[in-house]
Amino acid sequence: MKALDNLSLEVPENVVFGFLGPNGAGKTTTVKLLTGFARPTAGRAWVAGEAVGGDRGGFRSVIGLLPDVPAFYDWMTGREFLQMVGELHHLPRPEINRRAEELLETVELGKSGGRRIGGYSRGMRQRLGIAQALVNRPRVLFMDEPTSALDPMGRREVLSLIMRLRESATVFMSTHILSDVERVCDMVGIVDKGTLITVSSVDDLRRKFTGSVFEMEFMEDPGPFREALARVPWLAQPEIVLHGAARVLRVKAVDVDRARKELPRMIGESGLTLTRYELVLPSIEDIFVDILTRGETI
Repeated sequence: MKALDNLSLEVPENVVFGFLGPNGAGKTTTVKLLTGFARPTAGRAWVAGEAVGGDRGGFRSVIGLLPDVPAFYDWMTGREFLQMVGELHHLPRPEINRRAEELLETVELGKSGGRRIGGYSRGMRQRLGIAQALVNRPRVLFMDEPTSALDPMGRREVLSLIMRLRESATVFMSTHILSDVERVCDMVGIVDKGTLITVSSVDDLRRKFTGSVFEMEFMEDPGPFREALARVPWLAQPEIVLHGAARVLRVKAVDVDRARKELPRMIGESGLTLTRYELVLPSIEDIFVDILTRGETI
């Protein structure tokens, strides 16, 4: 079984790129290949102009890596750990000290730099992991599932940091948490069963899939109307979802032009009191599910 099948991918500079896919799709394998921790059976890759697997010094100088589970020496302080990483990158001692202090502030650990890592929370350890990946000022930062094990507060802190990092580096973020992608990514690539399905900016992807989902709110129970819509051949997947206290009837149009013309008439004939009616932008989750359901590249 192939982990990846003829993957061809190009990512612009200074964007946050979300690499998406279900578990087992090939995301972590891709990160390992692009960071030199695995070798492909065929093909070549370049990161920031440096060949992966070529001159190790040149290649290592342009990348940073946050693995899915970063490892630390718990007996070290955060400051000592960053200084050690600086030594591994052969930075001059004055620069190592400056860089460690600078990064502790960047990841909001300035007041905790003198504490032992063993006493850090999961979110603090993840932010320290990001700091160590930035010690050498990489042009491309790889992150494998950067928020998968974090609580809501830790996730918020890490995502806020990722948004700021695009100013100095390209961020390649492998994840299956689609709400994170929605919040921070400029571009996405979707991979399934080792095959790249699509690569697009988030805005273009939304435009491509927009206009097909209608949302309606009524003063009355929309249940009977949902059942009526389920029998209409040019509509699909009518469902009632909760938006706060409101019950929203949501339906996808197979034939958008026909839905635009006939759905308002059907609403009027239903006898229900309409309080909201709109075409909605699909979420990244909606698009992701739709693409994987199709099972074809787009």
